Amino acid sequence: MGRFLQVAGLVVGLVALVLQFAITLPASMAAGRGLLGSIVFYFSFFTILTNIAAVMVHASLISPGGYVWFPAFAAARMRTGVAAAITLVFIVYAAVLARLWQPQGLFLLCDVLLHYVTPVLFVLWWLTAGADGTSRWRDISWWMVYPLAYLAYALIRAPFAGEVPYPFLDVAKNGAAGVAVSALAITGVFLALCVLAVLTDHGIARLRK
Repeated sequence: MGRFLQVAGLVVGLVALVLQFAITLPASMAAGRGLLGSIVFYFSFFTILTNIAAVMVHASLISPGGYVWFPAFAAARMRTGVAAAITLVFIVYAAVLARLWQPQGLFLLCDVLLHYVTPVLFVLWWLTAGADGTSRWRDISWWMVYPLAYLAYALIRAPFAGEVPYPFLDVAKNGAAGVAVSALAITGVFLALCVLAVLTDHGIARLRK
C-alpha cells in the first residue's frame, strides 16, 4: 500500500504541476504579464511550492539514486514537515479559498489535484510508510521557517508586482491589521499541525513496535 501511494503521489503530483504550468503561462501572459513574470507568478503560490516538495520527497525515495540526488528530501524530518505543510494546503483551500472562485475545465482539474488529491495521497503514504518516529520537537522550529519565509516573500513582492498570490494577503483591500490576523491564524494552524505531526509520528512508531 505504501509503495502504491508513493507512486500515485509522484505521478499525480507531476501531472498536476506540469498541467498547471502549461495552462497558467498562456493565461498569465494574456493577462498582461511577460514570460518571466508569468513564471515567477506560477512559482509564487504556496500550493505549488508545497506540491513540488511532496513530489521531491516521493522522487527521493522511489528513484535508485534519490538518496544521492535529493538527500534533504529523503530525510525523515522532511517527510513529516511536508506532511504538515501539504495538510495546511488542503485546509486553507477547503476552508477559505475554494468559495472565492469557480474554476472551470483544466483549471478545475488542477485545483482538485493540487489541493485535495495530492495532499490526501501524501498524508496517507506518510501514515502508512513515511512516519518512523524519528521527528523531534526541535524540528518544528525548522518547519516553521518555510511558511514564515513564504509570507515574507509574498508581502515583499506585493508592492513591486502589484498583486498577491492569495486574497487574504492583500494589504490594500484588507488593511495591515486584517492581513496580520490572517497570517497569524494560518501560522497558528500550521504550528498546531506540526505538533500533531510529531505526536502522530511517535505514536505510529510505538504501534509498529
